[in-house]
Amino acid sequence: MIFEIRHVTEYAYDEAVRESVMEARMQPRAGHGCHLLSFELDIDPPCQIFSYADSWGNTVKCFDVPFPHRRLTLTARSVVETEPPAPLPDALGMAEWDDLAGDPVKGDCWDFLRPHGFACMTPALAAFCEAHGLNSLRDLDPLTALHRLSATIYEALDYETGVTAADSPIDEALLAGRGVCQDFAHIMIAICRSWGVPARYVSGYLATNRDEGDRSDPEASHAWIEAFLPSLRWIGLDPTNNTVAGERHIPVGVGRDYSDVPPTRGVFKGDAESRLSVGVSVRRAAAAAHEPEFLRLGAPAIAAARRRASSQALLDQHHQQQQQQQQ
Repeated sequence: MIFEIRHVTEYAYDEAVRESVMEARMQPRAGHGCHLLSFELDIDPPCQIFSYADSWGNTVKCFDVPFPHRRLTLTARSVVETEPPAPLPDALGMAEWDDLAGDPVKGDCWDFLRPHGFACMTPALAAFCEAHGLNSLRDLDPLTALHRLSATIYEALDYETGVTAADSPIDEALLAGRGVCQDFAHIMIAICRSWGVPARYVSGYLATNRDEGDRSDPEASHAWIEAFLPSLRWIGLDPTNNTVAGERHIPVGVGRDYSDVPPTRGVFKGDAESRLSVGVSVRRAAAAAHEPEFLRLGAPAIAAARRRASSQALLDQHHQQQQQQQQ
């Protein structure tokens, strides 16, 4: 699938600030079936943008607006091509638990096995695990246990915006019985790590489809988790929608929790009060093809993707003909 993403973030100040220094993690992350075709970040007021890769391999854009301004707007436009992940097996052997406890996993995934920030075991989370029988899931193989865990979080907690904030601890969602994708991801990560399963937070976008049962906000960014199983490597699970992360999931960043991969983070000089507004749209190429913004940014990238697909089809046809001639 080919998607066009538009992510707009606006900071409005009640009086002029003297300077803003900020970093943004909005560029989709290549790999895991996601191919970045184009990316563009516009800053208003205009300024020079620098780029670097953080310790998790995420692309970070950073900039400085060194003069007074009362508004700061970031507009990120991306075009990506995604592929469905390889199907997962129905289950794994119980020996997978022994492999998870081995030194290779502990060494390679050390950062994603330890509690960190929002993703940590709390008395409220321990009570949640006890109430829903989650501790007994370790009697199952790890893959089945992860699926059951995702389903339990989905069924036990309602999706509702405005109940928690970006800096809310998981206890707020647990006590309220509802929250958003960030809360569900942190809860699942904390439980996975308590089981000895490495888990990391994934920020990104979801092409929401109500027909598929998605309950995520289609006008917001999204979050899910990736869990490490030695025989499968990293697999994506979305407890908000109780699904395996697929070709509609578009990753931007991975980290230990939300604090490692916020879409924007920065500071400004001044005593002003700020107001944040965010808008996100994720559209299939066919749905966005007539939009002026899409034509300006995405059409060349989509044409290139279609040429690649056509070339691959010709190569496959030629290979099939060769095989038939050899038989």
